[in-house]
Formats: sequence, structure tokens, C-alpha cells
Amino acid sequence: MKKLVFFVFIFIILFFTLPTQGVSQENMETDYQIIPDEAIRLRILANSDNKEDQQFKRLVRDQVNAEISEWVKDITDIEEARRLIEARIPEIEKIIAKTIEAEGRDNSFEVEYGKNVTFPAKLYGNFLYPAGEYEAVLITLGEGKGANWWCVLFPPLCFLDFSNGTSVAEAAEAEETEIVEEEEEDAEVKFFLFEWFG
Repeated sequence: MKKLVFFVFIFIILFFTLPTQGVSQENMETDYQIIPDEAIRLRILANSDNKEDQQFKRLVRDQVNAEISEWVKDITDIEEARRLIEARIPEIEKIIAKTIEAEGRDNSFEVEYGKNVTFPAKLYGNFLYPAGEYEAVLITLGEGKGANWWCVLFPPLCFLDFSNGTSVAEAAEAEETEIVEEEEEDAEVKFFLFEWFG
């Protein structure tokens, strides 16, 4: 009888874990998109992490992103995208200035475009975007000491909010927690089996 209970128990564990592993693997493969080597990013640094500054960063993001996305949506050549974006930096500055005025703020800001904009390492889905210097439009609001938002302008991937990924430190911490939880689950199963089949 004990053997029968044991096999039923093992069957239940396998039945409920194997299908979900297949689905999660499939999801992992579709949860991220690799950024091409030739890409132009948009990075916006908020003045600070207070609620108002973060909200204003998102407002600037919406205004600027909507405009640039229209500029590059039909472009397939990165050289053409570079020329267009560089030529229209003054237009980006006007969009930000208008947004500041409409919100009744007195923020200073700076807009830069270049190939040496620094980005921190970030996990997005199952893919690590390493820290480094990348080609990007960098918008710094005020002191630029708040959390950043970024996406890929070209090719147009701004529907993916890469800033919502996980920092490498957070990912490492989550992995450690997962390992501890797995060890605790293993211990519970062993205890259960010992109680039954001791």
C-alpha cells in the first residue's frame, strides 16, 4: 500500500510540473527581444526619484517618443535614421520646452545625441543587456539623478519598455531567493516521504 501511495504521489508531482516547465520555457523565449547591434536608443533621466519628477519624466517620454516614432517608422537604413534624428534634435528640444511650459515647471534640460551614452546592465525577460556605451538620444531633466527610462528608437522597439526590466543586482537576489525556496521545498518533500515510508 505504501508503494502505491508513493507512486501516486510521484505521478501527481510529475503531472503538474512537466507541462508548466514546457510553457515557461516557451514564454521565456518570447518574453524578450534582442536589440540589434545597429540600434539607436532613447534614454531619459529624471531630475530625481520623487513622484512629481518621475511623472514628468513619463510625460516627456510620451511626447518625445510619439514624435520620433513617427519620424523613423518607415526608415530601414540606420544611416538615414542617424541623419534624420541628428538634424531634428532642435525639434526634440522644442517638444521638451513646450511640455515644461504646459506643466508650469521650470526644469532645465539637456538633449544629446551620440554613440557614447552610458547605460547600466539590465535584464529584460530572459536576456541581459550589458552595461556599456551605446548610440542614443539622451535627455537629462534637471540634475538627472532620478531613475531612467529607455527604449530603442531605431529599429522601432519603443513598445518594449526596457526600463521595466530587472537590474542585475535584483536578478541575482531573486535567483538566491529562488534557490532557497527550492531547497525548502526539497526538504519538505523529503520530510513527507520520510513520514510515509520512514
